[in-house]
Parts: sequence; structure tokens; C-alpha cells
Amino acid sequence: MRLSRLSRTVLGVVTVLILLVVYLPLFVVLVNSFSTSTSLSWPPPGFTLEWWGKAFQSTGALEAVGTSVVIALVATAISLVLGTLISLALQRFEFFGRDAISLLIILPIALPGIITGIALNNFFRTIVGVPLSIWTVVIAHATFCIVTVFNNVIARLRRTGTNLEEASADLGAGIWTTFRLVTFPQLRSALLAGALLAFALSFDEIIVTTFTAGSGVTTLPIYILNNMFRPNQAPVVSVIAVVLVIVSIVPIYLAQRLSGSEQTRR
Repeated sequence: MRLSRLSRTVLGVVTVLILLVVYLPLFVVLVNSFSTSTSLSWPPPGFTLEWWGKAFQSTGALEAVGTSVVIALVATAISLVLGTLISLALQRFEFFGRDAISLLIILPIALPGIITGIALNNFFRTIVGVPLSIWTVVIAHATFCIVTVFNNVIARLRRTGTNLEEASADLGAGIWTTFRLVTFPQLRSALLAGALLAFALSFDEIIVTTFTAGSGVTTLPIYILNNMFRPNQAPVVSVIAVVLVIVSIVPIYLAQRLSGSEQTRR
């Protein structure tokens, strides 16, 4: 499809405007992390590395980072196991209600976070009767992290088909041998990409976390929210926000590179 010169110009201008709206606030946060002002006045009166030093020396911030990493890692591990099993079941077998189950698997990531948070809060506190803790946050994160693994794995299964698995079975290999030597190598990059996306999604989640975390659980996003309006904490929060953006970008970038490399090889 060819576009006229006017259409290309309009499309280019609209694209630049959208990118500015999305990334200009992030640039402002980055600049404010070096500002000498404690109230984040604009333009910054000067620049300093003081806030970066304080942020990396903050016990509360470091503990929040550790909590977020633990939650993200455990939620990602659960998502890898369950997401892979569900994908294999829905793609390799035909049974009644398969489409409905597929919809229910994807639904948690499509629902507003506040709805998911309220539902899980009621489930843990009222129906199950367990206190909110770091493990309730892990379970809550796993409910929507499964979707990223599920989407990556089932897309790969649809492209690869069953020819190699059937050939392996014809040669006498059992189910586990076929999975280890045939199925898993084909899914390896999809699993890694799904895990990276799940980790990023869990690491910076705040809405569901707010409703499912106990009083002693503070993840990095919650730490930022709690300290954002405290006196002299705004620059430190800006530093933490920049670190959070970087940590979120890296796994997403790696997942995109993995998907791109796989498509190129194909």
C-alpha cells in the first residue's frame, strides 16, 4: 500500500505527537532525579547526584526492591508451569468447553486491575479466610502473568504443529521423552519470552498488589506511592521510578528480541 505525501506527513506528525505524550513525562522524571530542588520545580534550578546516592542507601527502598523481585520470580515460575500445561491441553486436545476455558484464561489481564484486586481480596479474606501476605500477592500476580506465558506458548504450538511429536512417538519415544527432546526445544524461546514479560508485568504492578498485600508487604511500586508526597522524598522517588522503568524495559526488550530472532530464523 502506497500513501500520498500528505498522508505520510500527517501520519509522521501524529506519530511524533503520540511519542511525545508517552515519553516526555518519563524524560521529566529522569531529569527530576538529578534536580537540586526537593519540590521538583521546573525547570530544575541545578543538577546533583545526591538523590541517587540516597536512593541506593535507603533501607526501605532496597527492601521493597527485594520484595518485588521475589514476588515476580515466584509468580513467573508458577505462570511458566501452569501457562505451559494449559497451552498444551488447549492446543493438543479437543474437548467440550475448550473455547470457554481459553477465554477464562485470558480474561484476568483484560479486566480492570481494581476489579481483579477487589475480587481476590474478597476471595482471600472472606471465602478462603487466609490473612493477606506476600503469598497472596504471588497468587494474585500469577493469575494475570499466566496469560503472557499462555499466549506465547500457544502461538508457538500453533505454528509448529504436531508432525515432529508424532514422528517421535512412531519411533518409540514416550510422552516425557518426546516433550524433553522435541516439544520443549521448540518452546524454549517462547517460554523465555513469556517469562520475561511475566516478570516485568509482576514487578511494576500496583493496583492488584494494593488489594492483596498485607500490612507488612511493601513492593517497589507501593513504596513509590507511599513516599511520593512526603517532604524531601520526591527526588528520591524519581530516582526509584527511573530504576523501575529500566528494570521493566530490559525484560520487555529481551522478549522482543527473542521473538524477532525466532521469526527471522523461520
